[in-house]
Amino acid sequence: MARKRKTDFGTSAEEPLTTNPFAGLAGLRDSLPVGPVGPVGVVEPVAEEPAPAVEGERPPRKAVIRYQRKGHGGKEVTVVEQLGLDAEAAQRWCTEIKRSLGCGGRVDADKLVFAGDQRERLRAQLETRGVVKVIG
Repeated sequence: MARKRKTDFGTSAEEPLTTNPFAGLAGLRDSLPVGPVGPVGVVEPVAEEPAPAVEGERPPRKAVIRYQRKGHGGKEVTVVEQLGLDAEAAQRWCTEIKRSLGCGGRVDADKLVFAGDQRERLRAQLETRGVVKVIG
């Protein structure tokens, strides 16, 4: 198969470009407003506040965090047990924690199951939500 020939566009190092598409904007540079002083695109971290509790609802006193692979198709999951929440409250907690951790999760009977190894992050989440004793 033959090699493709390079196309010569008629420019060389000695010849300057004849048109500059930005030449008309050079005169406007001095009339533009001053840009931002700080770094662009950096968002200040906001301290996470615990989720608002439903009227009359007290957080669980104890939670057990376990890391498992067995029975989940070889996938790593983190299980939170012994919260003592009813079905509605467990679903609400699961949804809020999933959103704050950025991972998948579900409610299995009285357990909260989260995708991946989330032990350290879950411990911090549960403590900010008012759980007194976090085991595991």
